[in-house]
Amino acid sequence: MKQFEITTEAISVDDVVNRVNTPTIGAVTTFVGVVRGSTGGRPVRYLEYEAYPEMAEASLGEIGTEIRNQWATINQVAIVHRIGQLNVGEISVVIALAAAHRQDTFEALHYAIDRLKEIVPIWKKEVWMDGEEWRSETSNSPC
Repeated sequence: MKQFEITTEAISVDDVVNRVNTPTIGAVTTFVGVVRGSTGGRPVRYLEYEAYPEMAEASLGEIGTEIRNQWATINQVAIVHRIGQLNVGEISVVIALAAAHRQDTFEALHYAIDRLKEIVPIWKKEVWMDGEEWRSETSNSPC
């Protein structure tokens, strides 16, 4: 199983947790991103994510390396992001961090999602009831 993956399939939180769970682990902390029903007060119909998987997976791996370098207590990192059309309520990303103890996992998790938004080349089309717009996940601004 890949630790860093771009997928077109629905993401199982349990599957991502199992990628980092080993007998030496005492804490697994997760972030689960889901498609929300409105953006800026506009009702969302669905989101469409696109990425070049090999490039995006390399960037996810870079985040994993950064986390392990910055927080020595973090043993394992897994990040899985879904691409394709996602409906409101569907999971778009799961990040799981594992350590012997919970200290540092929350701070590192916050870092992970912020870095994902900063450096991973993923594009998102927001489709509302009254229009649509492509946005880069890395800048959160229109392309």
